[in-house]
Amino acid sequence: MAGGWARDGAVNEQIEASIADELARMKSRRAPVGESARYCADCEEEIPPARREAIPGVKLCIECQQERDARNRPRGGPNRRASKDSQLK
Repeated sequence: MAGGWARDGAVNEQIEASIADELARMKSRRAPVGESARYCADCEEEIPPARREAIPGVKLCIECQQERDARNRPRGGPNRRASKDSQLK
């Protein structure tokens, strides 16, 4: 595949690096481990025992976790349009 000034395999290396970065980001946001908190870290309400048993290491009640998840919407994907525009010039 012709890559202009890029060396052979550069595109694949970039794709692999992007995948590795995204996997690292996702792993850092995994469910907590360890002992569950008895009270929510945000609102200080008691976390139901069933939630503490179901999710080891949980620190937030359901309502606070839902609010936090709503704030952390998934970000958009890569801007593929820019690469196509540069090919049209």
